Amino acid sequence: MTDPAITFTPESRFDPAVKRALNDVLGGTAASVLTVTFGLSYALLIFAGPLSPYLSYGIAATFISSAVLAAIVALGSSLPFAIAAPDSSTAAITGILAASLVERIQAANPSAPLLSPVLITLGLSTALTGVVLCGFGLTRMGRAIRYVPYPVVGGFLGATGLLIVMGAIRVITDHPLQFATLMHLANGIALSELGAACAMALVLYLTWHRSRSAFGLPIILIGGVLTAHLAFWITGVSLDEAHALGWTFAPPPQAAFMVPWHIDGLIHYPWFAVPDLLGNLVAVIFVTASSTLFNTTGIEVALHREANLERELNVTGAANIVAGLLGGYPGCSSISRSVLNFSSGGRGRLSGLTVSALSLLMLAVAPELLGFIPKFVLGGLLLYLGADQLHKWIIESRKRLSKLEYLSLIAIIAIIVVWGFVPGILIGVIIGCATFAFSAARVESIKYSFDGSEYRSSLDRSRDDQDVLLAHGGKIQGLNLQSYLFFGSANRLYQHVKQLLQERPECRYLLFDFKLVTGVDSSAAYSFAQIKRSAADLGVELILVHLSAAAEKVLRSSDFLGEGVTIIPELDHALEWCENEIIAQHQGLAQEEASLHDWFAGLLNSEDDADKLIRRCQRIEVEAGEVIVQAGDPADSMHFILDGRVGIMVPAEDDRTTRVRSLGRYTTIGEMGLVSNTPRSATIQAEVDSVLYVLNTHQFDAIRDEDPALSHKLLTYFVSVMAERLTFANRTIAVLRR
Repeated sequence: MTDPAITFTPESRFDPAVKRALNDVLGGTAASVLTVTFGLSYALLIFAGPLSPYLSYGIAATFISSAVLAAIVALGSSLPFAIAAPDSSTAAITGILAASLVERIQAANPSAPLLSPVLITLGLSTALTGVVLCGFGLTRMGRAIRYVPYPVVGGFLGATGLLIVMGAIRVITDHPLQFATLMHLANGIALSELGAACAMALVLYLTWHRSRSAFGLPIILIGGVLTAHLAFWITGVSLDEAHALGWTFAPPPQAAFMVPWHIDGLIHYPWFAVPDLLGNLVAVIFVTASSTLFNTTGIEVALHREANLERELNVTGAANIVAGLLGGYPGCSSISRSVLNFSSGGRGRLSGLTVSALSLLMLAVAPELLGFIPKFVLGGLLLYLGADQLHKWIIESRKRLSKLEYLSLIAIIAIIVVWGFVPGILIGVIIGCATFAFSAARVESIKYSFDGSEYRSSLDRSRDDQDVLLAHGGKIQGLNLQSYLFFGSANRLYQHVKQLLQERPECRYLLFDFKLVTGVDSSAAYSFAQIKRSAADLGVELILVHLSAAAEKVLRSSDFLGEGVTIIPELDHALEWCENEIIAQHQGLAQEEASLHDWFAGLLNSEDDADKLIRRCQRIEVEAGEVIVQAGDPADSMHFILDGRVGIMVPAEDDRTTRVRSLGRYTTIGEMGLVSNTPRSATIQAEVDSVLYVLNTHQFDAIRDEDPALSHKLLTYFVSVMAERLTFANRTIAVLRR
């Protein structure tokens, strides 16, 4: 991801806090566009059919949920730029829950009121979902979802995509997609409405799907609305006639907010329907929890930030509890809105608060807008969202899954759609988790570990090389892996590697031996990507040994393989390669010390004095552009430049600096300041990567007190250096005076 295009010149009068706040507001505003647009479609999805007369309450519930979720997640998330709101998956499951309740109420008493029971059900399910999420977070049981097989989760989310498509058809035609209603869907007007909605979905796919521009979606939707009204005007159809024909929504009244917790509503609530709703309620909790975790990890992958999953569960749970108490429905952090906010410049918590404020503003504006929007416009958006999710889990997942995993995913989708979420949960979670996750979780993924000082290659080496490996073998760390690696066991492997790198900071080569690994699940690649990022941050090279073709294919599909990762067929050859690297590095340091010794011996005309001076100096490495000493600092050291180049910089106008001289290898700087103890008169900055040896004041004083002969030689060298520089300066002045 790149930083926003908004930049400020050094002369800007805004302080950094104002700049960050402005970027957060702009990013939050961009994310609000998606929140508002999706929110209207979610309200229509849930409050459809018999609930359509209460759409104003649905709009209020939608934007109250959006405001509460965005605000609380913004204030408490470990990802401060995260944007939370109702998601397409959670909205679809909530719509199924509401439709199931309405169906049972009308079957028992067609004249019974619907609004109060639906709002109570939404509030209770959302609050209960929040309590469960908090429980997962506090007990760290949220990690258990890592053990749910990837096809099971994919089947649930794929089924929600299909349910969104079916809900879109109901929004467009006012009839559910059932065998009994096929005749209603086959008439000319219904087919025309469905055709227009499909065209709208196709336009969204061909345009916004590829660009994901913040304001591209509302522009497309506004274009669809204008096109529809232009067609009405050309054909002579008035707005009232368009509504009568079913092309437009009936203008709902002002968004009405009603807290569902009143005595009369609770007394007359259809408690007889609760047992039949338990399966859908479990589905709401499961989909919200899985969406929370998978969306969080998706944000981690997209933006290279690491989140605290327990904290995300707790914060999302608290947000859902508050939303449920206010009559809202569930939600979680959104990948698309969070990424859009980040790419637009949002980095802080003000972005989510901006989304919350604009969501509350929509309570007054949304109903008036909805009365002018044709059904096929928002219905087409729902079709696009459902088809996009179906494509992700039915088409794209085929590339990542084995045939058996893919068939189980398709079976779970079919079971959920045909028989409901109860059989889907029973078959998908119980069978999948019980037979795969729990059995595989009992086997430890690491058989044993080793380091290069105790376990070496079979190559016979000289005594000197053996001494180097004995002293520096800890730079090589190895892990012998075993069993089948899936998301749960691979995540534990990632935690083990993090702890290993903390305990062994000297590690530079980390070997993974896959000889005993029976397979790698597609979802485990994310944990290996986390390992790669952690290793790259510490400068650690990853070496994979005995990697099978199937495992390599899985890891390569996730872009894990590449820079920083080396594949070597055998462990013995891998150890030999690492040992050669360490020996070469040590030899390079030895050569550097020999070069320093020769330089000092030439300066002091004595091998012994050179050794004494080397022992008094401290070696440092500096990168290009790094400031070595700052003008005005106490002159408490001098520097011998063994390799590289440094520049002497003095202040110039407009807060700039000018280089007055550059010094290369085998030169010194700061010697007169060391002798006179005066403040630094100039800044010394590395022009390229350099290696320097520092002699500080304490060591110089020790030389003067303990070894007067060496002190005299150093002072003689200092005088000769100053004489050479003075001669150079005089010649330069003479040239300038010509």
